[in-house]
Amino acid sequence: MVRQFSITSGAVVVNSQNQILLKKDPKRGWELPGGLVETNETIKETVIREVKEETGINIELLKFCGVSQEVEKGICNMWWIGTPISGEFQTGLESLEVSFFDIDDALQLIKNEDFKQELLHCLNEKAEPFFIYFQ
Repeated sequence: MVRQFSITSGAVVVNSQNQILLKKDPKRGWELPGGLVETNETIKETVIREVKEETGINIELLKFCGVSQEVEKGICNMWWIGTPISGEFQTGLESLEVSFFDIDDALQLIKNEDFKQELLHCLNEKAEPFFIYFQ
């Protein structure tokens, strides 16, 4: 049996004050922006598009951080560090709120432990590129 995985691409967007961009999903709560790779789209194009769609912010990707795999959900997440270059916050169906937060505050707001681990791995330059998996 061939098992298929969905591929997503997400970003830790860090502004000039060393704050992290988060969006509030209606179901999952506060999280990093990102989403599914679409047909005929590169992983880099995905994360730039998803951050813009979910937050209103245009970003420049600075580097690739690593991969996280959600084994039981069949998801492989590609992670990047980015910086904002333009845009204004926008909310929508996927993003009830959008804002930059100090790292400690971001870690308090994110309730999903897997999401916290992904953020911490992206910020740990000694661990890059990383590969982590969650059951």
